Amino acid sequence: MTSTSDEEGNWRSARELIGRAAAAGARFVATPECTNYLGPHEEKVRRAEPLDGETVRRFGALARELEIHLLLGSYNEQSEAPSPVPPHRCANTSVLFGPDGAILASYRKIHLFDVDVPNGVTFAESATCTPGGKVVVAPTSFGMLGLSICYDLRFPELYRALADRGAEVLLVPAAFTLATGKDHWEPLLRARAIETQSYLLAPAQVGKHDDGGLKESWGHAMIIDPWGQVIASVSDGPGFAVAEIDLERVRRIRRAIPVRDHRRL
Repeated sequence: MTSTSDEEGNWRSARELIGRAAAAGARFVATPECTNYLGPHEEKVRRAEPLDGETVRRFGALARELEIHLLLGSYNEQSEAPSPVPPHRCANTSVLFGPDGAILASYRKIHLFDVDVPNGVTFAESATCTPGGKVVVAPTSFGMLGLSICYDLRFPELYRALADRGAEVLLVPAAFTLATGKDHWEPLLRARAIETQSYLLAPAQVGKHDDGGLKESWGHAMIIDPWGQVIASVSDGPGFAVAEIDLERVRRIRRAIPVRDHRRL
């Protein structure tokens, strides 16, 4: 997707792509980080909504209508304990829905994107977001899903923790910057899949967003198998990728190279 500050436009784009993916046979669909809003970051906090707000209700209703599992990659969740004085912050939160539209799990981004890349991006996500503190694995009818968001990808210990808790499919909704994504996105994704011997789904923002000129996203959404092979991708622009998840392949690879048994702490 190419989300902006136009929340209604973002909703229409997401609804269309999710519907097209479901029509193509997808039974589980995942959207990128910042699906509902990617504009000026102070405004993101002002527009933040609770888990029972309109954004979450809309995506839950869509999951129910299409009878699919659906991951809202992330949205700006209203803080459970809003600060009475600046800085005011929200949470960057993923929400997983079942085919009945009910919330199965939610995850608040643990690692916040505070960086100063030479000739690249200077950004402090912590100025507008508060970090989460829980590792989240969600059981579903088609496997155990490990939740993460974007910058989390650079911290392999999180994905080890997800695998140790039973995750077989890792979710990495993202808005990776162009400056870092062109060199790091695919290598990091493939590394996390190989290390944990898991499928990895990485829906991504792409293109320019109206957030004051700071943000251009790399895109290249992809699905990776537990051997580290890219089995589906969106090369450029908005779109969707579809692949089959074969959990027996996860088990075969984990039996063939039992890295968890060989780990020395």
